Amino acid sequence: MSDDRAVSGEAWTGDDREHNDACHERWLQVQHRPTQQPGYRDEWYDAQCGGCRFWVALRGELGRDWGICTHPGSAFDGRARFEHDSCELFALREDGSFG
Repeated sequence: MSDDRAVSGEAWTGDDREHNDACHERWLQVQHRPTQQPGYRDEWYDAQCGGCRFWVALRGELGRDWGICTHPGSAFDGRARFEHDSCELFALREDGSFG
């Protein structure tokens, strides 16, 4: 990440490939329900974070795969969540959108 933006007063957009790739790899290690885990259930497939009404996508490049859980009752409230992860409090978006 460049510190030049602090001097210029520009807001950081989050589009720093090296930083974002490192975040992506680090955050994948703490998924709740990775789809490749041996005990992954078929019914979880349609209940992924990206389709939850409490999932808010991040801006910039990370927003393609990551968002923040905003469910007040979830253990993940306020945490970055991979769009294909999920939890027990999944709430389907009324419009059926994903991501």
